[in-house]
Amino acid sequence: WLAIRDNAPQGSALYRLLAGRGARWLFPAPGAAGHLPRQSFSRLLGQMAVAAGIDPTRVTPHVIRHAFATHLLEGGADLRSIQMLLGHADLGSTEIYTHVLDNRMRDLVLNHHPLADVQTSTDPAPKPAT
Repeated sequence: WLAIRDNAPQGSALYRLLAGRGARWLFPAPGAAGHLPRQSFSRLLGQMAVAAGIDPTRVTPHVIRHAFATHLLEGGADLRSIQMLLGHADLGSTEIYTHVLDNRMRDLVLNHHPLADVQTSTDPAPKPAT
């Protein structure tokens, strides 16, 4: 999409959208806001799901948004960046995605912590000889 969007032929409808209000949006549209409204995006997403043989109730803008944030976190993005990308005013709203970090943090600690190679025993300490 970005290759098509960014190389719109001069004089095309997409080129004109990008020359006007739509220039700053990923999905420009001719409406007053200059971008594709969420309702239109939802409708298009549903149509694509049906065409792909997927239940459209399982593919929603919210699901896409959640997957986006989750994959960013799994890929190592910091929470503040994700907050900005999602447009959350409060970091607490973004923190709901941190549940995906549990396995990643466990792996980091077990494999990369300076004491990761130290073997700890779960057996109680031996009793001194009497």
